[in-house]
Amino acid sequence: MQIRDLPYSDPGDPDVRSGPRFLIWLGRSQLTGQLKSLAWGLLHHGALAGLPLAVGLAVQAVIDRSGRGLAVAGALLLVLGVLISVGDTMLHRTAVTNWITAAARVQQLLARRTAELGSALTRRVAAGEVVAVSTGDVEKIGWFVEALSRFLAAATALVLICVGLVLYLPSLGVLVAVATPVLALAVLPLLPRATRRADLQREKAGRATELASDTVAGLRVLRGIGGEELFLGRYRRASQEVREAAVRSARMWALISAIQVFLPGVLLISLVWYGATLARDGRIDVGQLVTVYSAATLMLFPLRNVEEIAMAYSFSRPSAQRAVRVLSLRRTTRPATADAGTPQGDLYDPVTGMMAPRGLFTAVVCGDPDEAGRLAERLGGHAEPGEASGPLPSVLLGGVPLDDLPLASARAAVLVQDKDPVLLSGTLRELLDVPSSGGVTAGDALAAARCGDVLDALAQASVDADGDPMDTRITERGRSLSGGQRQRLALARSLVTDPEALVLDEPTSAVDAHTEARVAAGIERLRRGRTTVAFASSPLLLDLADRVVFLHGGTVVAVGTHRELLRDDARYRAVVTRETDDGSEVPGTQDAPTALDGPRPERAVQEIEERA
Repeated sequence: MQIRDLPYSDPGDPDVRSGPRFLIWLGRSQLTGQLKSLAWGLLHHGALAGLPLAVGLAVQAVIDRSGRGLAVAGALLLVLGVLISVGDTMLHRTAVTNWITAAARVQQLLARRTAELGSALTRRVAAGEVVAVSTGDVEKIGWFVEALSRFLAAATALVLICVGLVLYLPSLGVLVAVATPVLALAVLPLLPRATRRADLQREKAGRATELASDTVAGLRVLRGIGGEELFLGRYRRASQEVREAAVRSARMWALISAIQVFLPGVLLISLVWYGATLARDGRIDVGQLVTVYSAATLMLFPLRNVEEIAMAYSFSRPSAQRAVRVLSLRRTTRPATADAGTPQGDLYDPVTGMMAPRGLFTAVVCGDPDEAGRLAERLGGHAEPGEASGPLPSVLLGGVPLDDLPLASARAAVLVQDKDPVLLSGTLRELLDVPSSGGVTAGDALAAARCGDVLDALAQASVDADGDPMDTRITERGRSLSGGQRQRLALARSLVTDPEALVLDEPTSAVDAHTEARVAAGIERLRRGRTTVAFASSPLLLDLADRVVFLHGGTVVAVGTHRELLRDDARYRAVVTRETDDGSEVPGTQDAPTALDGPRPERAVQEIEERA
């Protein structure tokens, strides 16, 4: 795999049983690149290992006054220099390719899992952890994959150099061969402590990232309550904890690096002292001493790869473990059925007994917002696995379980709009450019969601002379817009997709009563003849629904029209009109209109439009 061939057509099925197993799987997936890097690394280190021999021959030729021997040594040095240059260049090229392609593979795996889980991901894994995995952790995992082949080449070169020195000059070669494993393994007792400190640093960095993400997301609220300094102080403390943990981790790695410098220095001093003694006694030639000393000096280069692979593994192992926590999440425990089309029919949840007939506008009233959110996610095929009793039954669309459908078919069949939808940065045209059936235009969707004031505001904010609101950029998460404007734009985006079944979780909770009535009427008109489910407790929206389903205690307890349930079911009436147990209304809600107390929302909307 070359960088120009990215992205992968299929990043593969990773081993997510543990972080180390994931790293091993990733290394095997990059096997071709690893072998290329290993081959170039062997060429590079092998040529380096040949330099001492050439230098020794040159020194001995000078001593022996042999012009021919000096010419041979010079030619050998030239060839070795070319091989070192080519090997080092290609080693760097293949190693960086392994790094980038491994990081790209991990990013594709994370993107695929994120797309599969949807909004359920951030409820099962902290948002800060997802950000840390998809940014810094991906780079550290790629670093380990890149360093692995270079380490293997260096280790192979060390073995060959030691064997060659023992055969070339046993009196000194044995000393080098015995000392090399000691130099390579001397830092192993320090690695567990260094790894623990690195893990602590990563954990604190993840917490700080999550705190920063939450603070930025809630900046408008913090300003409203004067909590900016409070959260700024919390982030300062968190960042200082990260700094202190990073310093403690750096101290340990500095100690490891110092040992890697000190012990080879001791070896070289010992080698020179003992070799000089042997040369003085005439037991070895000066050229042989220079050869062994040069070889021992050049061994410091491959020895550095031992320290690097230890650091790379210590940093990448917790990163791989975090990636595994995300990649191990699954949409369903049952395999999807291949070649399945988009089913049509009633939308039914066997857990609660909620039925949304095909082509009708069904409103769902639930006194527990958390229970309503779980049902909305389940209707979209994003249900979490059950507890010890096993996974919950899948929602059925036209009698077909959503969990048995391929992901693309399930998403095309049922779309769920969250209670707090997110607007991505970009122009309004790009926001509404989403996969759709083509049956609803952007203009129709914006009109149904009553986005006229939003378009006017975007036109005024446009930098172009013509002021086309469709080409005006929307800031990240739509923070430049009010809550109601963001909610209506997100509703328009959902309406444009025109799915077989559309599930809306409190689609009008952030707008005033007049706008709510008009939006509710727009949804009813645009989605007429299509299956629509809306979780709401507003009488303005409930009175427009073809049928209302009332959930209590996780089960459907009543079904009917809004007026029928308001008249016949006291529990429903308590949720919708906020009555207390004694029949009186909650203070502050006595003037809240109900469908029985005034005109139907269609007439209210008509009156509003006539006044406008």
